[in-house]
Amino acid sequence: MIVSTKEKSPKRFSWWVFLLLVILLSWPFQIWFVVKATTTFDKHLFSSVAMVMVTVATWIAGKVLFRDGFTSAGWSWGKPVYYFGVLAFTLLVWLVPSLIEQVFGLYEPVARISVSAILLNFSIRFIATLLPGFGEEFGWRGYLLPHLSTRFGARSGLIFHAFIWWFWHLPVLVGIGMKTSILGDTSYINVMGILIISIIPTMLHAVVFAFIWAKTKSIVVVSVYHAAFDEVRDALEASVGFGSLVNNWQMIVIIITGGLLLWKANWDKLLEPNAQQHLLNSNAG
Repeated sequence: MIVSTKEKSPKRFSWWVFLLLVILLSWPFQIWFVVKATTTFDKHLFSSVAMVMVTVATWIAGKVLFRDGFTSAGWSWGKPVYYFGVLAFTLLVWLVPSLIEQVFGLYEPVARISVSAILLNFSIRFIATLLPGFGEEFGWRGYLLPHLSTRFGARSGLIFHAFIWWFWHLPVLVGIGMKTSILGDTSYINVMGILIISIIPTMLHAVVFAFIWAKTKSIVVVSVYHAAFDEVRDALEASVGFGSLVNNWQMIVIIITGGLLLWKANWDKLLEPNAQQHLLNSNAG
């Protein structure tokens, strides 16, 4: 049987079609997470499925809709030093301020739990989050970012991808706003407050993710960072708990790091090889 070249040729990528597909497949699980999930298991399950759905949508986009493949997603293990680097940064963000709170008595721990129990909790959570972490990184960094940097330029594509990543979290952010009272008792005011407060640190964290992915050329390294960041946070929060220092510290570190990378990193050099590969894929056939 002869398959025509036309049937195999890639189609022009559309970012909004890709985003719509991701939303249709993943937002129902985010919404269920916000509305119905009450236990720790349910929350982890539905948030993880939402993350995995990003991969499903990406596979459909790359194989069925646009047929441009995933050759520049970063299919390498990366160097060992990269793993130590992302873990060190994660510990700086979460463990260091938590230790300061405990050592100086700034926050009374939720429970007295041994270090070994915290490590075991983290290990289980980390393993369970590796696949969902890959689910997001494969879609946002390994697939969407090269397309956007090809179309809009490296830095503009980077910023646009960061905004899209923030936008994808809207159901969870709205849910947080509905359940908090940071700006009074009016729900919609709290929701608007959460959206405004979250947009800068979330977008700059997307810059950090993008830098790790582009610098290491490894979807594996950035997926490990994603899982480690989430589960160091969750393991500590579920054991000793967090005070205001941890919450403020992590936001400040992310904003400073992401801001410096956005300003100083050579994004043309970092993203150009991936963008060029996607351009070649789009012109193939």
